[in-house]
Amino acid sequence: MRRYWLVFSQAVTVLLAVYFVVITLKPDWLKQRPVTSSVATGISLTEAPSSASAPAPAGSFRAAAQKASQAVVSINTSKAADRPSSSDPWFRFFFGEQGSMPQSGLGSGVIISADGFILTNNHVVEGATEIEVALNDSRKTRAKVIGTDPETDLAILKVNLDRLPVITLGNSDALQVGDQVLAIGNPFGVGQTVTSGIVSALGRNQLGINTFENFIQTDAAINPGNSGGALVDVNGNLMGINTAIYSRSGGSMGIGFAIPVSTAKLVLEGIVKDGVVTRGWIGVEPADLSPELMETFGVKARKGVLITGVLQNGPAAQAGVKPGDVVVQVGGKEVANVSELLTMVASLKPGTATQFKLQRREDNVDVTVTPGKRPKARQQPPAQAPQQR
Repeated sequence: MRRYWLVFSQAVTVLLAVYFVVITLKPDWLKQRPVTSSVATGISLTEAPSSASAPAPAGSFRAAAQKASQAVVSINTSKAADRPSSSDPWFRFFFGEQGSMPQSGLGSGVIISADGFILTNNHVVEGATEIEVALNDSRKTRAKVIGTDPETDLAILKVNLDRLPVITLGNSDALQVGDQVLAIGNPFGVGQTVTSGIVSALGRNQLGINTFENFIQTDAAINPGNSGGALVDVNGNLMGINTAIYSRSGGSMGIGFAIPVSTAKLVLEGIVKDGVVTRGWIGVEPADLSPELMETFGVKARKGVLITGVLQNGPAAQAGVKPGDVVVQVGGKEVANVSELLTMVASLKPGTATQFKLQRREDNVDVTVTPGKRPKARQQPPAQAPQQR
């Protein structure tokens, strides 16, 4: 009996010694791991916690993507194709009787109101006879165009659905180069896709895309079908509407452009309240400063926008603006180029007097201009421009 007791005590001593060695050197060996057993195979499998309950890893944009993506929709359009007239006998001889075949288009949009207002690009819905909107929750419905603004390439749609997810509008004026952003849309019709990047540049203009250009440039991937989709910050707030890319291949090359939400707000307010966007106009012909023009007009200024022509009896002429003047400031804000002057004047409320600071040869001149209503522009597509998406 004593012999068995000694064997037992020695065995316990050895096991305790092993336990203390393991708990000191390899404590993770003793941690329990979740185990699920397969009924069909009888094999025990180790699984990680589900992604729904697991916390987001460091640096993840999961929260921003989940917050914003619910309010981003896919837009499918259809319209009749423009075909040559088949009344020409030679046309019928070579091509036969050609019926009109519908064309389809693809884009994205952003729900900005629980009332069903959707913000998208004008070129997505331009000329469309039917517009279908597909929500992220798989609901589909027809949409109607409330209004468009070709000069900024924006359009407002309306759908009649309840329980609509709405995106939060951010402050695009607070964006800085290097800020992280996400682009959300439906590229190539593959389904909603989120890409990430940074703000590469701000205030991009003179691209020949729109009349009024103040683009956010980003390297977040934007491809066909992304037009009208959302550019959001890391908090999921809307910063811009994706509209175009610069590409030699037709796909993303890391240079995409988005219309700032600050511009979209002005267009939205004008279309929803008044049915049209009203912009200021002063009746001048501006030009960027160049050595040739400076010599021709005897200009001494080194910055600003040169006025080469003034419309007779227009708002600027009535205020005393003359050819050869250089606009330095509008409403206290400095002007660097023609695009900035055009945007600043357009943002002025017709009938409301505004201070302009001019330089006339060597003298500084202050004038008060009361802008009129900007005439409707005639659309002339640029010969070469970044590709609209």
